[in-house]
Amino acid sequence: MDKPLNDKKMKNESFIQENFLLQNKYAKELYFNYAAHQPIIDYHCHLSPKEIAEDKVYDNIFQLWIAGDHYKWRAMRTMGVNEKYITGDASDKEKFMAWARTVPNTLRNPLYHWTHLELKRYFGIDELLNEGSADRIYESVNKQLKQPENSCRGLLKKMNVKALCTTEDPIDSLEHHQALAKNGFQIKVSTAFRPDKAILIENDTYNDYLDQLEKAAESTIQTYQDLKDALRKRIEYFDSNGCKLCDHGLSQISFEDFSESEINIIFTKRRKGEVILANEAEKFKSAILLFLGETYHEFSWVQQFHLGALRNNNSRMHNLLGPDTGWDSIGDSNQAEPLSKFLNALDSKNKLTKTILYNLNPADNEIFASMIGNFNDGSVKGKIQYGSGWWYLDQKDGIIEQLNSLSNIGLISCFIGMLTDSRSFLSFPRHEYFRRILCNLFGEEMESGELPNDIDLVGKVISDISYNNANEYFKF
Repeated sequence: MDKPLNDKKMKNESFIQENFLLQNKYAKELYFNYAAHQPIIDYHCHLSPKEIAEDKVYDNIFQLWIAGDHYKWRAMRTMGVNEKYITGDASDKEKFMAWARTVPNTLRNPLYHWTHLELKRYFGIDELLNEGSADRIYESVNKQLKQPENSCRGLLKKMNVKALCTTEDPIDSLEHHQALAKNGFQIKVSTAFRPDKAILIENDTYNDYLDQLEKAAESTIQTYQDLKDALRKRIEYFDSNGCKLCDHGLSQISFEDFSESEINIIFTKRRKGEVILANEAEKFKSAILLFLGETYHEFSWVQQFHLGALRNNNSRMHNLLGPDTGWDSIGDSNQAEPLSKFLNALDSKNKLTKTILYNLNPADNEIFASMIGNFNDGSVKGKIQYGSGWWYLDQKDGIIEQLNSLSNIGLISCFIGMLTDSRSFLSFPRHEYFRRILCNLFGEEMESGELPNDIDLVGKVISDISYNNANEYFKF
């Protein structure tokens, strides 16, 4: 008779075992020999450079792991957890306990995998997190957080991070990046220039933001030329501090025909506080994006476009808690035509720099995978990249679908791999998660005969995707 599924021995086995997600001998060999030991280049995240510079030590696991993580917040809200225990005034331990009670209900959501990967890789905890284990895990992790190897920098070292790239607004002083450069921290901590607030002219706070940009650029911004000059000053400043990337998080690329005189009129109206029409906003955004694209090319930066989010859907909760608190979802904006026109406008002047395109709507996978081939001109290996599964798509199915779309339409061998896009110092096992999925995908096709039984040939592609391609592409 078969043993029952709740057999005590089975319950005590580790969930995250050595061969987690690796379903055959080829997948295991690819992972352990070609992927697992590779350093991590995390070229887009939202970690705090201040906390890295100060080598912050967290008081408890809630502050490190749950505060600021809107993936977890959405799951807790779905389970009916009161906001008091998410972003409210409950104690840190009460909030952690609320998360622990939520975790068993996240089965088949990537949060379940990530939760237990992170507990195991950073703190050696194999026990499943639930209400019964929460006290033990809370105390165990908090005790370990007092050890020097579990400071912010220590956590990065544990995961074999070679380089990471945070994301800063043009008005940022970059003082923490400067401090890190001076003290010789062995992990490269760079930044990405994110000027979206200077682009989104329709925002109610646009003029307030330009007032801040004036101070950062030490200039007056009254005309469109003034704005371009101020942004260029900040690009020069970022570049002088080692920045080699930009990033944009837009619903879609704007591309409308415009004249310089039109843009001057539109900008002057907005600077005076007058209302501008929707088509005027699109013309302005088209102009400023082209200016920025040409400037990025001049400085040999990599430009990134994260496209397709529908943000701040719940106005009541957005007004209460602000942006980036868990009220964004997948949008269905038209992507192909304006994106093509934008890239073509830059390419026609030979001013299209290295570019990474990320989609949030899975319906756009093949659109983005095919778009990159239009502008890979042979000048650089993988010049235009179809970025890894992002946000709602950085789970197992989303990763596989992105890999398949790129394989079918482009060259997966040129792909620069995974990033975390995270605000958590415990998110780096997502690179392991990606690499295991990648190796299993290739391993399954080796077993079926769809790929040759040549472990060195396939292994090189795995190593390249895991690390080598990104290392060559970004040259950190």
